Amino acid sequence: MAAQLYKTESGRLFHAGAIAIIMVGLPARGKTHISRALCRYLCWLGVKTKAFHVGHYRRKLIRHTVSHDFFDPANTATADVRLEAANACLEAVMEYLLEGGQVGIYDGSNATRDRRQYVLNRFRKENIQVVFVESICNDPKIVEANIRSVKASSKDVRAIMTRTEAAITDFQKRIQVSEPHYQAIDDDSLSYIKLINVDQQIIVNDVQGFLPSRIVFYLMNLHTAPRTVYFARNGESTQENLYKADAPLSKDGHKYAQRLQQVIAQRRKKRVALDDGGDSVLKIWTSTQQYSYSTAEYFSSCPVRYRRSLQDINPGVVDGMSAKEIQDKYPHEFEQHLKDPYRHRYPRGESYHDLAVRLEPVILELEHEKQDVLIIAHESVLRCLYAYFRGLQPEQIIPSLAMPRNTLLEITPSAYGIKENKIGIPLSD
Repeated sequence: MAAQLYKTESGRLFHAGAIAIIMVGLPARGKTHISRALCRYLCWLGVKTKAFHVGHYRRKLIRHTVSHDFFDPANTATADVRLEAANACLEAVMEYLLEGGQVGIYDGSNATRDRRQYVLNRFRKENIQVVFVESICNDPKIVEANIRSVKASSKDVRAIMTRTEAAITDFQKRIQVSEPHYQAIDDDSLSYIKLINVDQQIIVNDVQGFLPSRIVFYLMNLHTAPRTVYFARNGESTQENLYKADAPLSKDGHKYAQRLQQVIAQRRKKRVALDDGGDSVLKIWTSTQQYSYSTAEYFSSCPVRYRRSLQDINPGVVDGMSAKEIQDKYPHEFEQHLKDPYRHRYPRGESYHDLAVRLEPVILELEHEKQDVLIIAHESVLRCLYAYFRGLQPEQIIPSLAMPRNTLLEITPSAYGIKENKIGIPLSD
């Protein structure tokens, strides 16, 4: 399943009620990265989902900067403020779910048995299903990588200090003062998912239902290692508007492919110079259509994978026709398409919903992949994949997304969201 199975007036799936996902773990365990990625995935599936981060509510209560001392559980002077922020976040999740949201993600440490029991009782009182997601990291390299990721993107750390090593030291102290008070989940009466070192091991206990099962499946493919995904259009073909022709690249298409390779090489060289992870292997994913894999042939030193699932949307009987021709020959279909451009399919063709279903395995492999990936594909495919990474509701945005051929999209997932760069590709001399 990818994209919503059906539409309801409330926006919820009938067979899945309100669900609260409760994050659990010490600092720098990837909780925020996991919660934001999960929110992105569920939104792309058409599920009304929102993530709530305790840090946001803490910053609303205290405007000044805080260091590791503030987070020390033994610091009674800050205990009331920490609890007030945690409860404000909890109530925001509750309100969202009671007002029609389907999945609310409570992103906090929830580090003690008593706190987790309080949270559980609060949601159960409103008949809301609760699933705990605990991230445990005992690999110092993963923890250090997470600290550096948080250091670069967390508002808390950026507010404290700008010097990298000072920020890292303060965050390490925050972990040290938290560790003696942390109590891992050991109650098998709870519904929980344990992630050990992010993607090394997963333990699932009493997780039932359609959406919780989808969440487990997604988390099995997730990791927090830094990597970049590039999106690029395939080069122009000799029969650009004919799906069935599977035409070769035109002269301009070959020029574009050469320039795309040059732009990618320059960009990755620049990232290496900035120590921004650009030294990883670049893999190329492309469709089995001629104009796509011919574009990839200019990347001679990169491994290329050909995937039928990356083929562009099948237009069916309107292949090669202009909008005016479609309106004249198939007026009823044209009208239906205007009403619902995401779900409507022309006879013997595909809808964007069909395409999204086809692309779900690609989404999961992208989340599992730890190297950089360049996807060369038709704009219809790039629209779907880009909407996923941006956390956009598919039916509202995909059909109208602009994916110009003169722009390379660079997407880098991080702990606190997605970093996006648009890099120009010269199409003329």
